[in-house]
Amino acid sequence: MEKLLMSQKERVRLVVMEQVKQGELTVAEACEVLGLSYRQTKRVWRRYRLEGDRGLVHGLRGKPSQRAKPDAWKERLLARYEERYDDFGPTLAAEYLAAEGMVVDHETLRRWRLAKGKPRLRRRRQRHRQWRERKPCFGAMVQLDGSHHDWFEGRRPRCVLMVMVDDATNQVWAQLFEAETTHACYDMLEHWARRAGLPQSLYVDRDSIYRCEGVGSVAEQLAGKEPQTQFARAMAELGVDLLLANSPQAKGRVERMNGVLQDRLVKALRLAGISDLKTGNVFLRKKFLSNFNRKFTVKAASEADVHRAVPRALNEVLSWQEERRVQRDWTVVHERRWYQVDRQQERMSLAGKNVLVRKLRDGTVQLEHRGQKLKCKELGGRPARQASPADEKPKAVQAWKPAADHPWRGTRVGRIRRPRQRKTATEALVVGDSDRPPLRSGLTPSPTTKEKTKHRGHFLPSS
Repeated sequence: MEKLLMSQKERVRLVVMEQVKQGELTVAEACEVLGLSYRQTKRVWRRYRLEGDRGLVHGLRGKPSQRAKPDAWKERLLARYEERYDDFGPTLAAEYLAAEGMVVDHETLRRWRLAKGKPRLRRRRQRHRQWRERKPCFGAMVQLDGSHHDWFEGRRPRCVLMVMVDDATNQVWAQLFEAETTHACYDMLEHWARRAGLPQSLYVDRDSIYRCEGVGSVAEQLAGKEPQTQFARAMAELGVDLLLANSPQAKGRVERMNGVLQDRLVKALRLAGISDLKTGNVFLRKKFLSNFNRKFTVKAASEADVHRAVPRALNEVLSWQEERRVQRDWTVVHERRWYQVDRQQERMSLAGKNVLVRKLRDGTVQLEHRGQKLKCKELGGRPARQASPADEKPKAVQAWKPAADHPWRGTRVGRIRRPRQRKTATEALVVGDSDRPPLRSGLTPSPTTKEKTKHRGHFLPSS
């Protein structure tokens, strides 16, 4: 006989029915103890007298439910799960199975998997963090982050998914790039601005794209300004507050969104058979993000939209800007390229002055001085410098030698002075160069002042 386990309520009924059987309680008193009606207590007592302990157990115990799925359908669903969605969680797998016409509750699917001996996924615990309320309005703050992951599961090299999440509504915009760069951040902000407008603030991490680690120039230090990256400069021009997070948990909404996308987007790209960035971005824009936002977007506390209007020169602001000096030949050097300023700007007297060099994302270079764009053209290479008379090297001058019949040859004029032969101490002692007696040391005495002045002037010694 099959053994059936009793519930706690059925065990209480067993004790009371045993007391009624022993005559300790009447059926009327038993209904007061059990909290049942008199008619229901009589039915329980009758089943107990006829069937014993088994009569107190619920009649459907151990029998399949009337709402249970057929066993063949259940096996077919689990086989489909293991074939196509083996690494999916029960919630995500239930969504994809429902799209195929096999509707099942995610909790039921989880129990079926556990009954099959599949391990339960456990999430690691996190440290306690202080909760921050969402911003009240759409556009008050947008969080931006790059998620480095193997989005195509080895079908192509690793890439990065740039993600923007509105703090108030959880609305998401994402795009795949080769790397997390300033160019990628510019593209992300432009797409968001074209769709919704400029947000009031942007919450990012402390990457070198957003924060400058170097020391500012002397002019910036004297002005009391901190050095800015190109992205920070662009945000300052647009009036968007750039907020730097001190930890990943501080911008938890976009970090958690990265985790959700690493689970759902990877599998969606696999099922769609996508293996390149261009097709992946089209899939994101036209299909995935619309369904994703419809499911995960929440209602903001306020219905106000605080996005600001997009300026006309947004493309010029989202660029790379540096100052360069105009050379004397009216050329400007930037990134080893030479640009010739047109003669139309001659009245501005730009030689020796600084101009703003702006490089757009499409590679176009613009020159600007005090808000006015300059007409210029790129040179093929470094312009050849024209040699000036001062730069010419003097020709080598050969020494002039008079001819043999030159008058100088017959006179003593122009002859080279021969060095006087110094006499030895013995010759000086015998002959002497002056009327004074030689010194005791044997050296010639120094000439007197009269002797020094005697030989001054230009003369030619006799040969």
